[in-house]
Amino acid sequence: MARTQGSHSDITGPRIREAALALFARHGYAAVSMRQIAAEVGVQAGALYNYTPDKQSLLFRLMYEHMQDLITAYADQDQTEDAAEALRQFVGFHIRFHLQRPDEVFIAYMELRNLSSDNFAQIEALRRTYENALEAILRRGQAAGAFDIADTKIATFAVIAMLNGVMTWYRAGGRLSLDEVEQAYWDMVHRSVTA
Repeated sequence: MARTQGSHSDITGPRIREAALALFARHGYAAVSMRQIAAEVGVQAGALYNYTPDKQSLLFRLMYEHMQDLITAYADQDQTEDAAEALRQFVGFHIRFHLQRPDEVFIAYMELRNLSSDNFAQIEALRRTYENALEAILRRGQAAGAFDIADTKIATFAVIAMLNGVMTWYRAGGRLSLDEVEQAYWDMVHRSVTA
């Protein structure tokens, strides 16, 4: 099948991923067809297979790139040995990074069930890498006596779940500024890990 007039691989590939991201977030992975993605991009359905083997590979790539971006961006932050300050930085980073990527966050959590077992295992490994960074902070604070935590793994899951909640309700221009939201969440997280 001939390439659509004006189509270029360095442009079309990213446009396919952007279209898939928006459609998966809006309608859910299972409800979106490759034809819909192609129509959104303005190419024939068969042309998609020049850029991705199938819809599952497209979903996996979106999730994989999101998790890689998250891990890389967090690693690029200035790190501190002080556990309380490191936790405060984690809270702010998590909220701000995720609020800029609502579709990616929605897909990363809601579409895990649609991954093949091999793809799921790879995404879970990346999630564990990020979770382990938070748990390391909590363990450091626990060892220093700064945090009173019975189980750092449960506390890790609880903190991330709390922070992810911001994505469901926060809107720019609302009653609270992003700085105020970040401070409120930091206060709640800090109280939850200290005696």
